[in-house]
Order: sequence, then structure tokens, then C-alpha cells
Amino acid sequence: MDKQRLTLAALTLFPLLAACGTEKPSEDPVGAAGPAVTGVHWAVTDVTADGRTHRAPTAAHLRISADGQVDGSLGCNGFGATADVRGDRVTFDELGATEMACDGVPVTFEETLAGVLTDGDLTARRDGAVLTLTTADGDRVRLAERKPAPLSGTRWTLTDPASDGRAHLTFDTAAGTVSGSAGCNRVNAEATVRDGSITLGSVATTRMVCEASLMNAERRLLKVLDGTVDYRIDQRILTLTSENAETVTAVAAE
Repeated sequence: MDKQRLTLAALTLFPLLAACGTEKPSEDPVGAAGPAVTGVHWAVTDVTADGRTHRAPTAAHLRISADGQVDGSLGCNGFGATADVRGDRVTFDELGATEMACDGVPVTFEETLAGVLTDGDLTARRDGAVLTLTTADGDRVRLAERKPAPLSGTRWTLTDPASDGRAHLTFDTAAGTVSGSAGCNRVNAEATVRDGSITLGSVATTRMVCEASLMNAERRLLKVLDGTVDYRIDQRILTLTSENAETVTAVAAE
């Protein structure tokens, strides 16, 4: 039987929650007798509704905290909600989302995902790193656990300051080094990682000159990489913060 699907405009506005921190263990599940669903970054794989399966955009995900607060993305729009987790039953309520339009993400998918998530009590079944949430009528959302990208060995492409993807860093915690490109020039330095911070030695660079925008972005990055920086990984986003509160952000390469 066809069911009426929610539209994003009809969703109750709900404050979006800050994303979780990096490289820490998952929280204890709320529903101790059921599958562990809280404290995990769940990437949406696909949604099946009214007999049709829709593949999810890469950005679609959700996370349920230990106190039942939910944050995530419907594919383009961020959303927040509350979740009641009891044994193998999960019920989402107060779901509200932003109302942006994104290229390549159909609004119909977001409406379908929101509709299934809020369709009463969902049965949760976890098989290793895969979680399936199923409605009483058989519609379902399939999700896969995604671990945060590790600091070491990941190619981090700078997004702020922007450099058209040319600036990137790779940390090697075993060797105690960082290397890559500041956007125009190659860079490398000693890098000691300890307790959420990175202590950098003198940064060595090549001496090329590029267009003004790249050179400005490069100077900003090198300013942050001068001394000790705090680092934070939110799934695939790395934020480096200098002692004078200057920040740069990077995304993990797929």
C-alpha cells in the first residue's frame, strides 16, 4: 500500500547537532538487549520504499548518540531528530532538515529517506558492519558503519584555504613526518603526534612561484603549520588549529 511521504518543507525545524570528535571508541548502546546502533557513524547505502530500491548519495548518513540525539545528512540537507532505542526497535521523532538544493541529489530521495525513518517503530537488525532498519510494511533503510579516517597514512586534501585540490598533506606517525604540497610548493617537516596535538619542526619547502591565489593560500597554511597545532578528525574531515586559533580544514581522499 502506498504511503504518504514527508516533504522536507513539512518537517519540524530541529537544531542540528555538532558532529562527533575523532578517533575515539563508540558509545555504549542505549538498547542493551538489541543490536548496538548508537555511537556509530552510519552511511546510508540504499532505501527501499513501496517496492523500489533507491541508491543513496555518498553524503547520506546518520549517527545516534547515547542520549538519543540524532544528526546526519539526507544526502544534501543536514537533519536532526530524536531517537528512542529499545531492544531491537528504533523510533525517530522530531525530524527536521535544512532546505538546500544540491546538484546530483534528488529531493525525492531525501523525502523517501525521511519518510521511512519516521514511519513508526523500525526493527533494527545488525550484521557486522551493516545495519538494516525495517518498517512494519517492509520498507527499509540499509546502512554501513564508517570508521573515521586515520590521521596517519591518509592523503588529506585542503579545503580551507581552497587551492583547487592542489594542497594536500600526509602524516606518517611512525616516521614522525608530514609531507605533501602547500598548493604551489612541496612541503615536508618533522611531526610528532601526541594527545590530540601535532608538534611540527621547521617546514622545508621548494621555491616556486605560482598565481597569487595559490600563494596566499599557501602562506596561510604554512602559518598554521608553525609550531604546535591541535587536530580533530570528524569522520573524513581534518581540522588543524594553531596556538593563535588559526584553522585549516582538509578532507580525506576516497
